[in-house]
Amino acid sequence: MRLAEYSLYRYRLPYARPVRWSDIVEEAAEFLLLRITSDTGLEGVAEMTIKPTWTGASLRSLVAALEDVFLPLLNQLDLGDPLAVRARLDGIPENHAAKALVDNAVWDLYAAERGLPLHRAWGGARVVPLSFTVTRQAPALMVDEAVAMVARHGFQTLKIKGGQGLATDVDAMHRLRAALGDGTRLYVDANGAYPPAEAGAYAKAMADAGAEVVEDPCVFAPDAAFTQLQAASPAPVLVDFYCASPRDMRLYLAAGARAFSLKPGRLGLSDTRAMAALAEAAGCRAVVGMFGESVLGTLAALQLSATLPAGSLPAENSWYLAMTQQILHTPLVIAQGAIHLPDVAGSAALVDWARLEKLT
Repeated sequence: MRLAEYSLYRYRLPYARPVRWSDIVEEAAEFLLLRITSDTGLEGVAEMTIKPTWTGASLRSLVAALEDVFLPLLNQLDLGDPLAVRARLDGIPENHAAKALVDNAVWDLYAAERGLPLHRAWGGARVVPLSFTVTRQAPALMVDEAVAMVARHGFQTLKIKGGQGLATDVDAMHRLRAALGDGTRLYVDANGAYPPAEAGAYAKAMADAGAEVVEDPCVFAPDAAFTQLQAASPAPVLVDFYCASPRDMRLYLAAGARAFSLKPGRLGLSDTRAMAALAEAAGCRAVVGMFGESVLGTLAALQLSATLPAGSLPAENSWYLAMTQQILHTPLVIAQGAIHLPDVAGSAALVDWARLEKLT
């Protein structure tokens, strides 16, 4: 199966309110969609979140890498073998965003060729539990949003964005626990906001306040300092941003890591499947992490989450609820904190191309 043609679409989906991440404030989410068509007439699609501080790429640099390097490479390859395609992509250094976008589109094409959604081809479940991410605001506003999302969608787990200062983060956790009761699981992501010297105290304070895991409390590497931080923390220190490949994961496992975030939207389904297998073999907890996806990217990420073992954290990929528009024909509904994945072989047929053209 060979590449016949491709198309690229840039689109912007507004948020219901301005969103404050660790580095920027946004009023909308921006994406690049890759659509590939095979010589057999089948299609595969994937999207990449456009945030340079998350991906290391701007829109222009990503398009240039795709059109100058990676898409010409596809002309030489059999697209029916996604792992072989990824191996050839990895022969070129860096460019994680471009590789992930191509990788995910090729897996989507593979699903179309097999006539099965990926979660079925991989032996996964159809019903996938989810959490919701509560972003940085004043603690009272975080509580209001958390209570509303739990009531509306039945979430039983929330990921809380920290990094507003220890006192504010502790205040937010206590307010959330008081408002939600003990039936809602909470964990915290500080996005590396605190100095390494303060990370141990932060992890302990968050665990004492009810955090099940503490994600990226500081900038770290798989070294002796990380081993000491993990050993001293009452809750697992979840490794996310600083682990970008199966090779990185092996180093963190050797340093004592106990929990990992897997982001197909950031690293691609091939690498994150390999990382999921490493985590399971080591007895580590894993979660399919949020990467600011629209519904399209959410569907790709949930194919992986559907295959994770019991005891994994619910997938974080519900962020599309914060957006006021989507590019698929039908909504993806969360009920009782879970999604029933559509029984569709690939996502290209789900895209409303006329709506996408208006947003491009």
